[in-house]
Amino acid sequence: MTIVKDPDRKRALVLRLKRIEGQLRGVQRLIETDEDCEKIAQQLAAARKALDKSFYTLVGCVISQGDVPADDVADMLAKFS
Repeated sequence: MTIVKDPDRKRALVLRLKRIEGQLRGVQRLIETDEDCEKIAQQLAAARKALDKSFYTLVGCVISQGDVPADDVADMLAKFS
């Protein structure tokens, strides 16, 4: 089963994940260069928020496509959020 059928939504989700990947590389550099813990925590929080938004975007795609029963979507939300 294809989770994201709409090519524009799929492209947007992949681009968002690539930005998050860049954020995480930035966090790695901050750690490697012994930056301030608060600065690192701030960047980690931003990456976590971006991942959460990606997850909910994916769930939104699943719901809008209507291919997955509502109970299964609810189970996925309960399991992963």
